[in-house]
Amino acid sequence: QVQVVESGGGLVQAGGSLRLSCTASGLPLDTYVLGWFRQAPGKEREGVSCITWSGSSYYADSAKGRFTISRDNAKNTLYLQMNSLKPEDTDMYYCAARQSGRFSTYSSTSYRLAPYNYNYWGQGTQVTVSS
Repeated sequence: QVQVVESGGGLVQAGGSLRLSCTASGLPLDTYVLGWFRQAPGKEREGVSCITWSGSSYYADSAKGRFTISRDNAKNTLYLQMNSLKPEDTDMYYCAARQSGRFSTYSSTSYRLAPYNYNYWGQGTQVTVSS
């Protein structure tokens, strides 16, 4: 049975940093595309970043230059280092795994970050950035 668990969220001041972690049981992480997503109450879930099993990473425009995604296949863990946080980064953050294999080489970043392309989800971890 697959279980995905996020951790590392919390309250931080604007300009600060947080590192989110995600571990999955029952799912070999090195064979899947993994992603981070965010969602505010009443809004649609949106992609933040994803990473392939070979380490290629993709970012939403809002995350470029501030967030870094990484994975440690030996520890079955996914990370999201978030720097220079802004109040508008306040959201619930979710980790997800894609079961359906690799994306086409020609897939756009927006397609790679679309939530409907991911099959297994965690319960989320709250990130709150105060001004």
